[in-house]
Amino acid sequence: MTEPEATTENGHGRRGLALVVISMAQLMVILDASIVNVALPSIQRSLRFSSSNLLWVINGYTLAFGGLLLLGGRTGDMLGRRRMFMIGLGVFTVASLLGGLATSEGTLIGARVLQGMGGAIASPTALALIASTFEEGHERNRAVGVYAAMSGAGGAIGVLLGGILTDALSWRWVLFVNVPIGIVAIVTAPFVLGDSRGDTSKLDLPGALLASSGMTLLVFGLIHAGSTSWGDRWTVVSLTTGGIVLFLFVLIEARTTDALLPLSLFRSRARSTAYGVMLAIGTALFAMFFFLTLFIQDILGFSPLKAGVAFLPFAVTIAAVAGLASKLVARSGTKPLLMAGSLCGSGGLVWMAQLTPTSSWAAGVLPAMELVAAGLALCFVPLTLAAVSGVREQQQGIASAVLNSGQQVGGSLGLALLGTLALQATRSQLTALGPRAQKFIGSAPPPKSVLIPDAVRARLEVAYVHGYTVAFAVGAGILFGAFLLATFVLPRNQAGPASVATLASA
Repeated sequence: MTEPEATTENGHGRRGLALVVISMAQLMVILDASIVNVALPSIQRSLRFSSSNLLWVINGYTLAFGGLLLLGGRTGDMLGRRRMFMIGLGVFTVASLLGGLATSEGTLIGARVLQGMGGAIASPTALALIASTFEEGHERNRAVGVYAAMSGAGGAIGVLLGGILTDALSWRWVLFVNVPIGIVAIVTAPFVLGDSRGDTSKLDLPGALLASSGMTLLVFGLIHAGSTSWGDRWTVVSLTTGGIVLFLFVLIEARTTDALLPLSLFRSRARSTAYGVMLAIGTALFAMFFFLTLFIQDILGFSPLKAGVAFLPFAVTIAAVAGLASKLVARSGTKPLLMAGSLCGSGGLVWMAQLTPTSSWAAGVLPAMELVAAGLALCFVPLTLAAVSGVREQQQGIASAVLNSGQQVGGSLGLALLGTLALQATRSQLTALGPRAQKFIGSAPPPKSVLIPDAVRARLEVAYVHGYTVAFAVGAGILFGAFLLATFVLPRNQAGPASVATLASA
């Protein structure tokens, strides 16, 4: 039986509480992709992670999140969005507790994968709940603006909160902190959220298996190349097999009645372009947080707390510009915002690619970070609206899941690819420095507290920063590709003041 929608049974106050619960859950899910970043050096030393395995602390989460988002969105459409929202938060909360208690590499990575699975169930149902709770137009635009601000600022807030918790308590609390937040959201949800269930089709489990396994193989191959080489047998086998599996996934989805990923969603050039832009944004955003966090702590010598505070301007800018974008999109349409946002983001990463070991935070990092923040915030609101506007009610969950999946899949693939390129660039420089430097291959830069000759430390820092800047430069190129998509592929009729409500059916 279909439960009443929140728009019919709730007043403005209750819808406001519903938005608080949804946004709180979305913030928790999104920030967990970055809250661990600032704790990575502490985790690496505590659990003795290698540099290549350290990538899995982030990718274990984002890979499960991105690989299962489509299935999560589908189950919400079929089994009830509120129900699956609560189940997803429950899995996420339990996994956070297990991760905080981890005593080995495998245990922590396993908990991060489980967190990603819970997030994949909760996140698409959260956006779909906004679509069913708020009427299309000004009310939904404002709600989506809040949601987009949480999604965009979640990364920076995660780094700030992670720094505070790591410094004041320990790295384990970056995971423990989710437990009380998750419990509050789960307990509150039945009282403020409506529900809907209108799709009685079958779950496409073969599609889910192929999509997840194909993505896992691609990410494993990319990360494995960083610790070995592009020509290594397992690298080639993983990348080739992953590509074949994903190709089979597309073939099966085209022939399946109850497809996990309805290919009809991509018939709209505007919507397909939006998905492509989000894929590029995920690639650049996750890589930026990962490498910039390492630069700030390992090269500039910031403590976890100071590193977290260093990202606070990013969060403030994201929230402020996202609020402005939610007002501008109704007047300008999506095209100008996406063009301006992707170009600003690309320019910010180009700026970061100029960093050196002697760069300061105020003159080198801050301006570039703010440019990226403003650019991404201009993109998030129109992209989020594009995921659900004009899509029939039964497919709102899967449509929003494709958008979120694009960000998470882009983040997983981007971090794996850019991480590998960075590791290889650093390795080549360390190898050239001789035996004293080669012992640091695959490990983190020595902390400032470790006494080594200044000349040796200077050469090591040059090698590591070279790897980071290679990643920033490639990320800038990917975001510039998003700018080209928005400029030359996005339909021109999206540039005018046309209603955002018609975007998805363009």
